[in-house]
Amino acid sequence: MSIPVRLARLPILSAHFGMLLLVAGLSACGGRKTPPPPPPVEVSFIEIVPREATVTIDYVAQTEALNTVEIRPRVGGLLEKQAAQEGSRVKAGQVLFELDRQPYAQSLEQARAALAQARAGQEQAKRDLARVQPLAELDAVSKQEVDAAVARNDANGASVQAAQAQVRTAELNLGYATVTSPIDGVMGRVQLKVGGLVTAYTTLLATVYSTDPMYVNFSISEQRLLELQRQLGHAPDQNMSAPPAFKLVLADGSEYPEPGKLNFVDAAVDQHTGTLAVRLTVPNPRGELRAGQFARVVVAAQKLSDALLVPQRAVLDLQGKNFLWLVGAENKAEQRDVTMGARVGENWIVAQGLKAGDHVIVDGVQKMRPGMVVNAQPLVEKAGAEGAKKDAAPAPVAQPEGSDKAGTPK
Repeated sequence: MSIPVRLARLPILSAHFGMLLLVAGLSACGGRKTPPPPPPVEVSFIEIVPREATVTIDYVAQTEALNTVEIRPRVGGLLEKQAAQEGSRVKAGQVLFELDRQPYAQSLEQARAALAQARAGQEQAKRDLARVQPLAELDAVSKQEVDAAVARNDANGASVQAAQAQVRTAELNLGYATVTSPIDGVMGRVQLKVGGLVTAYTTLLATVYSTDPMYVNFSISEQRLLELQRQLGHAPDQNMSAPPAFKLVLADGSEYPEPGKLNFVDAAVDQHTGTLAVRLTVPNPRGELRAGQFARVVVAAQKLSDALLVPQRAVLDLQGKNFLWLVGAENKAEQRDVTMGARVGENWIVAQGLKAGDHVIVDGVQKMRPGMVVNAQPLVEKAGAEGAKKDAAPAPVAQPEGSDKAGTPK
């Protein structure tokens, strides 16, 4: 009979154990605290205020010497001396090279001796003619002898002229043995060492490049040419009364201090490239520019009086579309799709999707989520000269030609 009694108590024990577990679970849940909401994200914003901006376009350019002279000797011989250093500045008339002068000095002596001999013959012919002429008046000599005396006098006169020409030629050749620079400039690499054999009018000794001013060559597209014609009301040319301002930006990104002046616009568009050749002249008093340097020519394309500008770092891109984060109602982050225009300095023009008075988040955009509460503070620029530069009107930085408004290549 004991077995049934034990079996009857089992359900009662199970019920008590379940109640104990339920009470323990409820006690544990009641003791756990709800986690607090995350603090607002710290961000910096700017208030959009319309302001003036200048949209610029830049072109790849290359410098060229105004005058490039290949130094080739006018006489042949052995190169005896190099009088100017490679890469040094030279003046017009300065000696660059000297050839062996001895052969030309000897030729000059021979020419002078021949001239003296011709002059002696001429003097003798003049005396013979002076003696014959009085006798001819007295019919003491024949007409043939008189004609012969006159012919000898004329022939000796011609011999003197020929000898004088030979002397001048010998003097020129002797002078040509000293090779001078025809222009002011910088001498390039020497192509022949001392002791080498020089051939007249053939051997290239060096090249001299003029340096002040310099040419800057670039090309504009046919599309840009049509835009300029519409803006100016006529075709661009070097004689226009108010040509656009040209700035030169060097390979290291620094702006060249001297402005460029329009010098030449080609008369026809290149059929192979569809571009028009343009040339500037740029002063180069300090010799900073060298022939063949690559640079960028920056020219103002459009001036806007009420542009909406945002820093480039505030603009995000997703699958080819641009958007901004704004501080919306109740300090909540709001995503706004926008259409971008041209870049101006470190800023970017917003063509569509933004209005004056909007608060655009600049720093902290990577943390944003729609509806996130933010602690927004006005953006504070760096102090000092750098900050003053940013607070001023943005310096135009070139927008490469051949790009769309968003700055991506076509």
